[in-house]
Amino acid sequence: LLIDWINTTLKEEHIVVKSLEEDLYDGLVLHHLLENLGSFKLDVDKIALTEKKQRQKLSVILEAVAKCLQLEESQLKWSVESILAKDLLSTLHLLVAIAKHFQPNLAMPPNVQVETITVENTSRGLKTASAVEYITENKENLEAQSKDDAFDELFSRAPDKLDAVKKVFLQFVNQHVGKLGLNVKDIESQVACSKLHVNHVLSFFIQFADGVILLLLIGQLEGYFLNLKDFFLTPASTTEMVEEENKPESKLSVSVTCKSENQLHNVNLALDLLTDGGLLDFSVNPEDIVNGDMKTTMRILYCLYSKYKTKET
Repeated sequence: LLIDWINTTLKEEHIVVKSLEEDLYDGLVLHHLLENLGSFKLDVDKIALTEKKQRQKLSVILEAVAKCLQLEESQLKWSVESILAKDLLSTLHLLVAIAKHFQPNLAMPPNVQVETITVENTSRGLKTASAVEYITENKENLEAQSKDDAFDELFSRAPDKLDAVKKVFLQFVNQHVGKLGLNVKDIESQVACSKLHVNHVLSFFIQFADGVILLLLIGQLEGYFLNLKDFFLTPASTTEMVEEENKPESKLSVSVTCKSENQLHNVNLALDLLTDGGLLDFSVNPEDIVNGDMKTTMRILYCLYSKYKTKET
């Protein structure tokens, strides 16, 4: 793809590339490619025959690339020396970056990766290490990141819209679990637990903390019945734990330590079902849901909402 793109771009200049590492290391093709795509002139010799001249030419070219792409030195995945040494990985990174900037509509396949093997000579012999490096963007990571960015943006820049989003989720959830005689409430209350010196805020999102509503909602939307033996229908909730504050201190301590075991089981089961159903494509810490984390819970609800928002009850 990259070779075809270069040859098409430089067709009028009668330049034909057959090998990326063999034909680009001296800067000639890169020189013509940049001037053609960027419509500017580079103050370098057209042809550099000696290694010294080639190094000087590449230095000017790569400096121009970094400036056009607005990249800091720490962000560069190539260097004068690596290109000059015909390093294919560096050459690929450079060409992909140039193509994305000057011709973003170029249909480059996602998830192109290369396994690199590093060999190090140590006092005990050769030491090898392998790693996978992405040449083009990791689509799965991008999709997950876009979801993260959307909710990060909501929380940081539009907190006033949180209530509206919450109401949408509330209506969506109740529309489907209502058939089971359940109802999620929009409650905002606070219960103090003086012995633990913490406040337990019981909000809309806490109602999903034990995983029960999530599991029943998933079953309703995905169209299957969850065996009651597979999860805890009445796990110890945060409220129940708070109510134990008048019991002996040792027993309260044990309750707090064990409080999330059944809840974690339920939440983990819910996450597994979402993953198996292709609804969850990013990592989630189940403890965040158990702790009533708003952002994490909203992301999980959005996975269901985005697919089933038009589903009839």
